[in-house]
Amino acid sequence: MKKSARDRAGRPENRPQPGRIEVPEERLDRQLRIPGWNQRALEVARIGVVGDADLLASLFILSSSALGLKDLVVLAPGMDRNLRGIAERLNPDLRICFVEGLYSHPVLEDLFTGCRAIVDLSRYGLANKLLLGKGLRDGTPVVRGFCYDGEEEQGVKIFTYVRGREWEELRELVSEASFPQDHFDDGVLDIIAAGLALEETKNVLMDRKTSEDVVTYARARLAPIGRGTRVCVAGAGALGNFVGLGLACSGFRDVVFFDPEAAEVTNLNRQVFLAGAVGSNKAEALADSLNGMFGTAYQGYGRSLGRDTDISGYGVVFDCVDNFETKIVLSEKCREKGKILVSGGTGAETGQAIVYDPGRKKETPAEVLGLVGIVGEREEGGRLGEGASCDYVPDPSVIMTNMIIAGVMVDSLRIVLDGKEAENVFYDATSDKML
Repeated sequence: MKKSARDRAGRPENRPQPGRIEVPEERLDRQLRIPGWNQRALEVARIGVVGDADLLASLFILSSSALGLKDLVVLAPGMDRNLRGIAERLNPDLRICFVEGLYSHPVLEDLFTGCRAIVDLSRYGLANKLLLGKGLRDGTPVVRGFCYDGEEEQGVKIFTYVRGREWEELRELVSEASFPQDHFDDGVLDIIAAGLALEETKNVLMDRKTSEDVVTYARARLAPIGRGTRVCVAGAGALGNFVGLGLACSGFRDVVFFDPEAAEVTNLNRQVFLAGAVGSNKAEALADSLNGMFGTAYQGYGRSLGRDTDISGYGVVFDCVDNFETKIVLSEKCREKGKILVSGGTGAETGQAIVYDPGRKKETPAEVLGLVGIVGEREEGGRLGEGASCDYVPDPSVIMTNMIIAGVMVDSLRIVLDGKEAENVFYDATSDKML
């Protein structure tokens, strides 16, 4: 009997997606505002991607398309049809040369002739060694990224190899299994890994400094947990998109999104699940998109989440909004009602994920960040959308930070539900450690 998406919780259904739409290049406006940004370097580069039988390579391809990369050579056992379809709708100029298979012989390196960099997301040592050897011989940078499952911890590791970095630590980047086999995979960690790998790839293409260290996100292994918790997500923008994806990958079935705004073209460089929904309400469009991929019944409400909103029926609130007044309101409401609050915020190169767990932590995210002092006198009844909208405050923004922070936010909830304390995480793309 064929399993449904509900039976395969954590993997999207491969349902046919709508055809391509014309998307103006205006969608890249927010990242073009980043000082020193070189979009041309991304557009002209050919990138090789080596994947495995999991979601990681497909997530990387989706985020690469949103960033504006146009020429990808992909060698993998398969690609997720939904994620590829969204990538092609976001970027009509995207060219994907897809070869179905595994990197198992040196002759296959000819596929990557002319590639500016190769992204190795595979989980078997043969491919890892062949690609590192290619990088050593011809100087092609290799961005290595994967999720791992150790005896006591699970996490993500990312490293950029360039000729001259022949150091002992390279051994930890080579998979223990020499040949392809079933391996640990986790959709939430995949989101984080894809974001970190794309950040390093962007730096390679723009001739910027890459990390000198192995970038690692790690936490204790999690026991299987129930997914019956009702979840409320305030904000269906960039963070909300990837929080929603992470919740769906984790099997959460009762999720509601709040956002009064309509999707705009300039959102599409990072709010990828709103492709084809410009002019529609973000919360409703995001719920519809995820429901189509995962067979869920998420709901989207095109209104604000403010002081008058009843959150008593939810066990967890995600703060994915971008104005401080609403963040303060959410902190106060969750403290009053004793609700778990996971709050995120991002800039072009930084971000943070802060957890309020009423059973363990006394400080709310608003208190950790000192938001009351920043805002000063607050107006009574602050709500999402009362500040200037994205259209009128064109702050620089890019997909990678939102993927990374959203992934950490969902993982933080899983840590709390496992009975452990979730640490606050502060991300800095310019640091060698990053996380």
